[in-house]
Amino acid sequence: MVVENSNLINLKMTNMKKYIMLVSALLFIITLWVRCTDFPVDEDGLLITTRSECYVSNFELLGKDYQTVRTKAAAIDTVAQTINVEVFYGTDLKNLWPQFSLITDAKLDPKITSFVDFSDLTKPKQWTVISGNRQVRKTYTVNVSVQVKP
Repeated sequence: MVVENSNLINLKMTNMKKYIMLVSALLFIITLWVRCTDFPVDEDGLLITTRSECYVSNFELLGKDYQTVRTKAAAIDTVAQTINVEVFYGTDLKNLWPQFSLITDAKLDPKITSFVDFSDLTKPKQWTVISGNRQVRKTYTVNVSVQVKP
C-alpha cells in the first residue's frame, strides 16, 4: 500500500513538472513574440522609440589618464551644431577620449571605441547624433583649441 502511494506521488510529480515546463515554454515564446513586435530594436540592439529630439547636452574630453583636459566647460551650440572646447597647454592631442551626453534614446555615429587624434586643429572632428526614432540626424563639429602658454 505504501509503495503504491509512493509511485502515485512520483507519477503526479512527473506530470506536474511536465505541466510547469510546458507553461514556462509557452510564456517564454509569447514574451519573445510581444517583445519583437511591439518594441523594435536597431542594428546595435538599441530600442527604437518615437522620440525625434536629437542633440548633445554635455561634452567631456579626457586624456590618457581618463582625467579631464578641458580648461572650462565646452560651449555647445545646438543650433549651429558645434562644440568648442579648450584644452590645457601641453595636452597630448593624439590621445583624447571624447564623451558625449545625448538626449534620451539618441545614439552617436561613429561610435567612440578608443582614443581619438585631435592633433590637426585645422580639421575638426565630426560625429552625428541620431534621434530615438532613427529619423533625425544632426552632425556636430568638435573644435578643439589649446590654452595659451601660461
